[in-house]
Amino acid sequence: MSLTNAVASKPRVRLKFIDMARSLAILLMLEGHFVDDSLILEARDPSNAIYATWVFIRGFTAPMFLTVTGLIFVYLLLKNGDKGYISNLRVRKGFKRVVELFFWGYLLQYYAFHVLECIAVGIFTILIIYGIYKLVRFIPLWIYFFVAGFTVFGFYLFFRELPEGEPWPKGLWHFAQNAFHGPRNHAIFPIFPSMGFTMFGGMIGALVFAFHNKVTKFYFPFSFMVIGALIFFYPTELLNGVDSIAQWISPSFGYKFAHLNWLYEKVGMVLLILGILITIDKLIGDRIKDTNLFLKVGQNTLTIYIIHMMILYGSVIGIGINDYCHKSLGPWEVFIGASLFIATFVLLIKYLDWIKLKLDFILSPIKKFFDKLFFVSQKR
Repeated sequence: MSLTNAVASKPRVRLKFIDMARSLAILLMLEGHFVDDSLILEARDPSNAIYATWVFIRGFTAPMFLTVTGLIFVYLLLKNGDKGYISNLRVRKGFKRVVELFFWGYLLQYYAFHVLECIAVGIFTILIIYGIYKLVRFIPLWIYFFVAGFTVFGFYLFFRELPEGEPWPKGLWHFAQNAFHGPRNHAIFPIFPSMGFTMFGGMIGALVFAFHNKVTKFYFPFSFMVIGALIFFYPTELLNGVDSIAQWISPSFGYKFAHLNWLYEKVGMVLLILGILITIDKLIGDRIKDTNLFLKVGQNTLTIYIIHMMILYGSVIGIGINDYCHKSLGPWEVFIGASLFIATFVLLIKYLDWIKLKLDFILSPIKKFFDKLFFVSQKR
C-alpha cells in the first residue's frame, strides 16, 4: 500500500490522541523536572512505593516525548506526500524547525546537547530519510524508520563500553562531542541512543498515516497494546533471538543486543500508552473540541519547554526557582510546588493567543523573516 496514495475517502479528522500524548509528555516533563530538582535527598528512597512509581514514570517521559515528535512530524509530512520533495511545505517547515530547535537549545544551555538539539537532529534525519524514500519507493517508509531506529539503538552498544565522560570522537570540539559521548552533564540526550525513539516514532507515524481508516477500529489500538506489552515485558527474550541471528550471520560479532533491553522496554511502554490514548480518542474523541485546553497544551510544547527552562533553571535570564529550592523541599512541599508549576503553564497556554496578539509587533516580523529565509509560504 502506497503511503502517499493512502488518502481517505472522507476528509481526514485530527487525530486527537497525538495531541493527548504530547500534552501528557510535556506535563510529565514539567512535574519531573520540578520534583527532581527540588526534592530533598533524604526523601529519595527506592523502597518507597510513591517514589519508586515516580521514578518509573519519569523513565519513559522523555522517550514518549521523542517518539511522539517523530510520529507527528512524519504524519504531517505524509499529508503533503503527493507533492515533490522541495515543493512539500512540511519539508521546508521541517528545515526551519531544525534551525529553531538548535537556536533555542544552545541559547538555553550553550554547553550541553539536550533534548531540543536531539529532536533537531532527529527531524533532520527524518527529512533525509524521506528524501531517500521519494527516490526509492519500492521499500515502505515505515521500514526505513524501523531500520534507522534499530541502527541508532544498536550503535549504543559501542558507546556504552566507553569510559563514562570520555569524549568521542577524539579530536573534535567538546561542543560536537557532546552530541555523541561526553560528560554526563553536557551530553544529556546524545544522538545514540536518544534519537532512536524519534526514528521509531517516525515508523509509527508512517503506519498511522497508511492505515488512517483503521485507527478507529478496535483492533488498531489493541495491536499497539499487545505489541507494546510484549516488548515491555519480554525485551531480553526478544533481543536474545536477535543475538542468535547475529551470531549465525557473523560468529565474530562481539556485541549483545540484549544489553539494549532497557531501551526497548521504554519503546514498549510508549506503545502501551499510545494504545490507551487511541482507545480514549476512539471512545470520546468526537466529544473533545479541537480547542480543548488539554490538547492546546500539547500543541505548544516548544513554548512551554523554553519558558520552563527560564523559570526553573534560570536559563538566559540568570535566575530561577532552582536557585532557591534546589534539593531542599520535602515531599508535601514538592507536591504543592509541582502542582502550582504545572498550573502556571496551563494558565499560560489558556491565554497564549492573547499574549501573542499583544506581542505581535515583535513576533510577526521575526516569523516573516524566517518564513522567507526557508521559502515557507504564509498561505497553506
